[in-house]
Amino acid sequence: MKRSRIPALGLACALLAGCQAVNTTSGGAVGVDRKQYMFSLLSTEQVNGMYAQSYREAIGQASEAGVLVTSGADARRVQTIAQRLIAQAPQFRADAAQWPWEVSLIKSDELNANCGPGGKIMIYTGLIEQLRLTDDELAAVIGHEIAHALREHSREALSRAYGVQMATELGAALGVGQGGLQMANLGVEYLMNLPNSRGNENEADLIGLELSARAGYDPNAAISLWEKMARAGGGAPPEFMSTHPSSDSRMSNLRATIPKVMPLYQQAKGNWTPAR
Repeated sequence: MKRSRIPALGLACALLAGCQAVNTTSGGAVGVDRKQYMFSLLSTEQVNGMYAQSYREAIGQASEAGVLVTSGADARRVQTIAQRLIAQAPQFRADAAQWPWEVSLIKSDELNANCGPGGKIMIYTGLIEQLRLTDDELAAVIGHEIAHALREHSREALSRAYGVQMATELGAALGVGQGGLQMANLGVEYLMNLPNSRGNENEADLIGLELSARAGYDPNAAISLWEKMARAGGGAPPEFMSTHPSSDSRMSNLRATIPKVMPLYQQAKGNWTPAR
């Protein structure tokens, strides 16, 4: 029986029509100006709302477990540094000034931090304590995570995954064999998803660098931060197989960009007095 091409054609049209090229942020002094492809079915508001609910649940669980840190020197440091960086976010996108930003510190040995869609920041004490971060280094961490939210990297990843799903359904409708689909999926993983993820990390590094400089934190601290992270991480996977840039390439990109943001730091540092 001959397979009908009409449903497949309709799916292909939907795939193309639902994807839009957008600029989530201005380029800034660091020149991050890559166009991002987002599915209109996954709006900024939808993704932000979904994450906000998950964030509230996570914070509630942390509070019940007694690991939500709301007082003490580290809590004050995190809040102060985050608020100074958040104040610079509108430099990259004006609507960030209206985001319901939240900043939480979680007691955990985990070396981690994140800022989810819509400006929900979570820092783990292990990162601060085990790496003995200075204020400038902590600003580099938080600035990097804020940059992910400003660039809507989570929404971009969801859009990409949605596109892969639709493409797989299209391939099945066109009669592509299962082996061909598996090979295509493998290609998508290593030739699209991973390089894009590393690209996103690089964008977050650069925008985070500028946010820190504009907030009056020394951008050179990004280098010492990643040196500490590299020592703490031990043997990392090869860059090609990783969603994060290698420490060497990451620090090389940062060193090349620091001169672009140093004038911003020099201008800002006279207006700020970082807590020590």
